[in-house]
Amino acid sequence: MKPLVYLTRRIPEPGISILRQQDYKLVINTLDKPAARQTLLREVAQADALLCMLSDRIDREVIDAGKRLKVISTYAVGVDNIDVAYATKKCIIVTNTPGVLTEATAEVTWALLFACARRVAEADRYVRAGRFAGRSPFGFKGWGPTLLLGRLMGGKTLGIIGAGRIGQSVARKARAFGMKVLYFNRSKEPSFERATSAQKVSLKTLLRKSDFITLHLPLTKYTRYFIGLKELRQMKQTAYFVNVARGPIVREADLVYALKHNLIAGAGLDVYEHEPKVHPGLLKLDNVTLLPHLGSATVESRTRMAEIAADNIVAVLKGRKPLFRVK
Repeated sequence: MKPLVYLTRRIPEPGISILRQQDYKLVINTLDKPAARQTLLREVAQADALLCMLSDRIDREVIDAGKRLKVISTYAVGVDNIDVAYATKKCIIVTNTPGVLTEATAEVTWALLFACARRVAEADRYVRAGRFAGRSPFGFKGWGPTLLLGRLMGGKTLGIIGAGRIGQSVARKARAFGMKVLYFNRSKEPSFERATSAQKVSLKTLLRKSDFITLHLPLTKYTRYFIGLKELRQMKQTAYFVNVARGPIVREADLVYALKHNLIAGAGLDVYEHEPKVHPGLLKLDNVTLLPHLGSATVESRTRMAEIAADNIVAVLKGRKPLFRVK
């Protein structure tokens, strides 16, 4: 009997081709949205392998439904949506796709930093609304010496919360702008410090001294709501905050309050506390740039992720060690 692989979303073709070459039976959710809960439970009951997305909640109910499951391969690095401990207890191997999205996520971090500092999204809305070319009592508006003033990044201090692969990549890029780098991390990273002249500091020091702060922590029970009003109040009023990690690490209502009352200058978000829902307060603010979780959204990264997710499944079903097993 052919092994059955259930894909909760269609992934780039190279990954699907790898699975088809093994002559597996593939069941793919072809809708451009997450599978309904009942659909997920029904399909996983017949599956030997599950290829899921970070938007899929793979809890005990799903794992118990997968009586034949041997592997859960997530098309992501983070596994906070999967009950890994319970899957392991049920002798199901959990795999992920680390490494290949490091540069893509670091680059989108910088996209948000620039968008915040130079008010890119706000300026785009200004032009599209016809305000740049609009008439005033004194003639055309056009360029003005105080129009949408932003902040320089060169020579400023960048604070990085979480110096893993992505955080370190962000810091390396900061060298091109002559920025001072501070980082908060569980452990000291000597090689990272040598390469970037970064300085390990307490969270309190980082918040108080940084002009720009980027967040790169994994979501765990220890990091949920790691950033709230207390931390935001410690930041400079001229500082900008960027989150490309996981939404629930930040208490979103507190961020809305901080932005609305100018406790900080602005923010850039790629992730949200109740994703895909976005706090309505954020949608009303001009001093925040909002992206729809684009961290790994490059052709190169998403293609390689598909290949790795598929290769992980093939390895497990053939009794081999997968490329990346979640411990």
